[in-house]
Amino acid sequence: MKPVQDSLKKLANNANFQQQYEKIKHEVLNNPQIRSFLNDHRDEITNEMINRSLVKLYEFIGQSKNCDQCASLDQCKNMLKGYHPHLKITGKNIDVQYEPCSNKLIHDEQMKFKSLIKSVYIPNDILHATFNRFEVDEDRQIAITAALDFVDKYEPGKRIPAIYYHGPFGTGKTYLLGAIANKLAEKNIASMLVYVPEFMRELKGAIQNQTLNEKLEAVKRVPVLMLDDIGAESMSSWARDEVLGTILQFRMLENLPTFFTSNFDLKELEHHLSYSQRGEEEKVKAARIMERIKYLAKPIELRGENRRY
Repeated sequence: MKPVQDSLKKLANNANFQQQYEKIKHEVLNNPQIRSFLNDHRDEITNEMINRSLVKLYEFIGQSKNCDQCASLDQCKNMLKGYHPHLKITGKNIDVQYEPCSNKLIHDEQMKFKSLIKSVYIPNDILHATFNRFEVDEDRQIAITAALDFVDKYEPGKRIPAIYYHGPFGTGKTYLLGAIANKLAEKNIASMLVYVPEFMRELKGAIQNQTLNEKLEAVKRVPVLMLDDIGAESMSSWARDEVLGTILQFRMLENLPTFFTSNFDLKELEHHLSYSQRGEEEKVKAARIMERIKYLAKPIELRGENRRY
């Protein structure tokens, strides 16, 4: 087989190749951005450097730099989606360096926020909740002020009681948790929203597939935990004592903020937890759970009309 150099020589001597080469070179050297770069670095760049780097320069002019005119990141036409090119001198060559465009930076920031907010059986609209969209009236002012105060003051490792929101159906308790979670994400603080009734059912299945400890550990250790609709259904003694009790005990000892929502006030929830699914009365065990809840969160009633339409 003939050496590769011989093949390349023949190709270089080919009239069509030379014609195409000169056409590309002319296009490159007449590109306004290329000309501006060459002019800015005229003391550093030689003709030999230009010839050596022609492929890179041609790559540069083929990539879009008009990211502000791009409809979305998905429609980016560049070789590296979400990145736009910049020319730089590397040694005796001109090279192309790719940097994330504004659309890519915004997208990555949004993905980071999403990764900071984990959820278990929480509706999608709650995960996009914001304080700006939360209707404020006299009945809700205290609740939202307390939420904003927590977000403003909380720092990891600092003990600040969370909030036990209670009140009728449809007053915005769960939505407010979502707004808090999103605001915490802006401070790079991770949170997890858990719909308690479905989570308890999931844990029963986790015993069979041996993932119970893994799921419990995730809930126990998340920086900010939000337990939604506690007391919505009766709990077994195991769910109350071994699951809920274990989670709350760990978070109490580690000073990890834990929010709650419920249709019950604290006294009503204690009565509810006093009775197992079998109808057995266990007041002492319920009182133990309530002491942990009271340590972790301060009760605030969220009143108002039902906004679930």
